[in-house]
Amino acid sequence: MTLAMHDRMLMLLMLFIVALSLVTPASAQKTEHYKSPLYSPRTYDPSVTETKGLPPALKEVGIEQRLGEQLPLEAVLKDEDGKAVKLGDYFAKGRPVIVAFVYYECPMLCNQVLNGLTGSLKGMSIDAGKDFDVIALSFDARENDNAALAKNKKASYMERYARPGTENGWHFLTGSEESILAVTRAAGFNFKWDEKSNQFAHAGAVMIATPDGKISRYLYGIDYAPKDLKFAVMESAEARVGSPVEQLMLYCYHYDPSTGKYGLSVLRVMRIGGVATLLGIGAMLFVFWRRNKNKLSEA
Repeated sequence: MTLAMHDRMLMLLMLFIVALSLVTPASAQKTEHYKSPLYSPRTYDPSVTETKGLPPALKEVGIEQRLGEQLPLEAVLKDEDGKAVKLGDYFAKGRPVIVAFVYYECPMLCNQVLNGLTGSLKGMSIDAGKDFDVIALSFDARENDNAALAKNKKASYMERYARPGTENGWHFLTGSEESILAVTRAAGFNFKWDEKSNQFAHAGAVMIATPDGKISRYLYGIDYAPKDLKFAVMESAEARVGSPVEQLMLYCYHYDPSTGKYGLSVLRVMRIGGVATLLGIGAMLFVFWRRNKNKLSEA
């Protein structure tokens, strides 16, 4: 192959790459918007005016997402030792905070929320007290006068978490009705006392707040995938948490507020794949150019 032919082939290949890079993102972006579950059409039946079969107490509970809402950092609470604290005391360390609204004498759901949270945290390589904090806040104001409940609950979950030295990253709090409502309302967490069952009706979820106390993510249910929880913590910490590989993975995933989960973003994966392909082709062409240059200089 002559040098002129080599140069023409190189020019044609580069033109093809440029054309491909201009066309692919546009078509990918167009399809992503309409395929997103957030924008897809939803079926609406005007004949259905209310939910049937739902207990009355459950009609008034649930979670209203308030992403970006500022938590009341001045709210006065009590820690597991019965000491008065402010919510803002746990947002003064520059770490994101995982918040779980529970009550310590709950016979069912609250323990499942804390069990699921602890299990997910055990599956993560980052540590409470170092990379993030955990707050369990009782929304039962009657527990504010019984510090032993919070203290015993913390001891139980520290044993379950089984990572020595992380005790300062877990906080089991109680508060007055006024303080509790200030925090739960800011987070959009609605609960109601049910006289018939003699317990609180409430939803199961955990929230992640940024280091300055703003709600950034909601994870629903009682079982949280370690990947989803870790990504939520990383995003709330502005990606200062986690390894470079995990930060690259986070770029490939998209948070869906309707489900509280992270899904693979096809567009972002295609972009990364495209960049990697261009870099690979560029490296290959450079190697061929160097080899051809060496052969010409030897001739």
